[in-house]
Amino acid sequence: MRAFVVWFTTVLFASSVAFAQSEEPLVPTEEREDSEFVAPVIVDGEELFVVRGSSALPATERADKVAERVSEVGDASQSSSINVEIMDSEFGKLIRADGQMITTTTQADAEYEQMDVESLAALQAEAIETAILQYREARSNEGLVDSAIVAVAWTVIFALVSYGFFAKRRKLLDYIRSNLEKRAEGFEEATKSILRSKAIASIIVYAFHVLMWVFFLFFFYYYLSLVLLSFAETQGLAQILLKYVSEPLVTVVLAIVGYIPNLIMLAIIAAVTRLGIRGLDLFFENIESGAFELKDFEDHWIAPTKMLCRALFIVIALVFAYPYIPGSDSRAFQGLTILAGIMVSLGSNTVVSNMMAGLFVIYRRSTNVGDRIQVGDKIGDVTEIKLMETLIKSIKNEMISIPNAQLLNSEVVNYSRKVDGRGLLVHTTVGIGYEEPPKKIKAMLIEAAHRTQGLRKSPEPFVLWTQLADYAINYEINAYTSRGSSLPKILSDLRENIVDVFNENETQIMTPSYIADPPEPKIPSADWDGELAHISD
Repeated sequence: MRAFVVWFTTVLFASSVAFAQSEEPLVPTEEREDSEFVAPVIVDGEELFVVRGSSALPATERADKVAERVSEVGDASQSSSINVEIMDSEFGKLIRADGQMITTTTQADAEYEQMDVESLAALQAEAIETAILQYREARSNEGLVDSAIVAVAWTVIFALVSYGFFAKRRKLLDYIRSNLEKRAEGFEEATKSILRSKAIASIIVYAFHVLMWVFFLFFFYYYLSLVLLSFAETQGLAQILLKYVSEPLVTVVLAIVGYIPNLIMLAIIAAVTRLGIRGLDLFFENIESGAFELKDFEDHWIAPTKMLCRALFIVIALVFAYPYIPGSDSRAFQGLTILAGIMVSLGSNTVVSNMMAGLFVIYRRSTNVGDRIQVGDKIGDVTEIKLMETLIKSIKNEMISIPNAQLLNSEVVNYSRKVDGRGLLVHTTVGIGYEEPPKKIKAMLIEAAHRTQGLRKSPEPFVLWTQLADYAINYEINAYTSRGSSLPKILSDLRENIVDVFNENETQIMTPSYIADPPEPKIPSADWDGELAHISD
């Protein structure tokens, strides 16, 4: 078992080191431009040495031939010893194993490795001898038994882990869910918050479930790779499988380690920004509570000004943090940033115009929450002024959304804003025949105004002659009110009182087209006390 643990640790360590060094050049810097003319000799997934190619014999083809000869010598015998010879030849040093030529160490190989031919040939001969002996040992009966034992051991471990994963996964998740819900419920009771324990627990359990599957799939991947690595015949395939996962993981880890200084700077920028935003929040909270007082700074400006200051802080933080973001100096990241900016600029004209209009609406003091306004043919009370839109509740209790750009570019009538101390002027027009005394009509209209609740007695209501029409004089009664939000009801009551006063004084209000007087005045009976007929299906 101890040998098994040592073997497993050695394999993982060697794989990690090999993949971590895969980014480093295999040759010195001055020879790096020649690296495309060399190839490694690999036997059973292990690299022995590298050979240099030529135009007549490419490096990869030469490396394959050397590996094939090493395998042939290994298959030719089961002996635990081997005779390796180094001989002079026309092209360099010839290396033979058990009488069979394996490779020739050339002067070009020695120049590439920056050593003399004799030393390089000795090192290559030693590597060939070790590789052949390991090749034979791995394919011997004892080696096959050891490989089978290792594969069975990994299979048993994988089976136990798989059984625990599939059999106990649900119970573990249920246990985590129940504990999270209890903790969340206790937090809700302590903080009086509106958190939902089940929702939070479900999200955390889902994330934990995903992580469990990810770790299980990683374990299965490495189990398959290590089982293949146990047998000499499948070590090459195992090395490929390990490379597909281990190399990206090591690359990510090394990249994270390399970005630690930048991550520290990003953390500092985030901490400073967070402290600045907290200071802003505290400042505006004191303004809202009245601890601080700014001259001519209205209450409804607090929320938008706070939002703008927070946005400014965040933008400044992003500007400082941009150079430290991983990949910010790459052309792909810069191109993506430019593309996003172009898309935002082309698609957000209306959004930006509404946002700018919203700021003007908020800060120009023409409209406040609670005011009764008229925009076009829409009349209602302002309930909320947002950055993009303004919400008004109509007199029919309808919620109307008006884009701020329209609100800024339209004429807005504000019935709640006090221009002077007299209030809003309410008026309505009636047409009365020329035969009626104007003083009488004026007195009746003023009496109707006095009877109307919501109209002020001072300043005194007054009557204007708006038109001398063909059949009637158009009189306009004008009276002041300080209740602009109740204007429709006041106008309705005023018109009702006008009709009542004219009926009481037996004065007829003219119809739009007058031909002759009727036989009897069209005045309703003053003592009518009937009931409306009930309409049924």
